[in-house]
Amino acid sequence: MWARHSRRPAPREGSGIGRPAVGYPRDVLIPGAPGGRERPARLLLVDDDANLLVVLAEQLRADGYDVATARDGMEALRRLENAWPDLVLLDMMMPRLDGISLAREIKSRADLPIIVLTAIDAADSKAELLDEVAEDYVTKPYHYPELRARINRVLRRLGDRLPGQRIVLGPGLTLELGRRAATVNGVDVSLTPTESRLLYALAANVGQTVPTEMLLARGWADTDGADPSYVWVTMRRLRQKIEPDANRPRHLITVRGIGYRLEADPT
Repeated sequence: MWARHSRRPAPREGSGIGRPAVGYPRDVLIPGAPGGRERPARLLLVDDDANLLVVLAEQLRADGYDVATARDGMEALRRLENAWPDLVLLDMMMPRLDGISLAREIKSRADLPIIVLTAIDAADSKAELLDEVAEDYVTKPYHYPELRARINRVLRRLGDRLPGQRIVLGPGLTLELGRRAATVNGVDVSLTPTESRLLYALAANVGQTVPTEMLLARGWADTDGADPSYVWVTMRRLRQKIEPDANRPRHLITVRGIGYRLEADPT
């Protein structure tokens, strides 16, 4: 269904992949086709409910997305062996490999954005899930226009991402945001999706102040009632992870009354 990791296969008859993106709604298109053209976003839909899988896949395809499906977590992992989607939608309650375990395994392989679909509606679980493994969370029964809007918001964030490169901020600190990790004095440190999103925004503007409001939008765009304290707490946690001394930060600098700045060590 999608391009393989290393190279794009020849387009198949009727696949829509490799052709100019003509006639597709603009909000389902992302960069990545040959020659710099845009292409439909590729989604992997994982759910053990066969009826929901068929109906939702048809709705998404009708709106222009390139959709592949999997009936359980093991099938999803087999698909990921050959090709990567732009976004994964997965059910939390599945046999063989539940949604949380699947999401963790996906994130260990690549920083693919994930939206979780679930019948569980618990505020504490939702917040913990979002921070650990998912970019967003939609409760079943879902309202399709809302789900589609959330998919598009997450896909728009792809444009803010840096290439999967190593960002060296000093002899003791390297960021590898593509795999949600930092190397601190030779030790690998894992980053949560929220921490990675904030660092993406800061790393795209090294040496420049990024307003707290922008960081809040990057990290919690779809969270009701989010306030600047969310940023403060996450920045404190990041300093504890990547700074030699969290109380005297060298890289994550507070600009009082405005926001934060990411600094590299002087060369």
